[in-house]
Amino acid sequence: MQNLKVIYEDNHIIVVEKMPNVPSQADKTNDLDMLTLVKQYIKEKYNKPGNVYLGLVHRLDRPVGGVMIFAKTSKAASRLSEQVREKVFKKKYLAVVDGKIENKKRCFRGLFV
Repeated sequence: MQNLKVIYEDNHIIVVEKMPNVPSQADKTNDLDMLTLVKQYIKEKYNKPGNVYLGLVHRLDRPVGGVMIFAKTSKAASRLSEQVREKVFKKKYLAVVDGKIENKKRCFRGLFV
């Protein structure tokens, strides 16, 4: 199993670090994705037979690295999904840039930079 950085885990959720260029879920490239990695981790750690339930609550784009939260139960998935819909669950982005940035203001998702 690949190295998986687990930040937090309890009976309901698991919080992990997603490295850049790893898809959040399976796609047509068949590259190893976070959903599969976390399922493998749970299966091995708890010696679970059969399929492992894991709810994908949100995604990060492939090129992006960051923190992802997965639901280990359907009840947690439902509650977290509701928080995403109600905008209680928030994502914050930090961009690292290289090169010269011109002194112009630009709007990105309602934020002026």
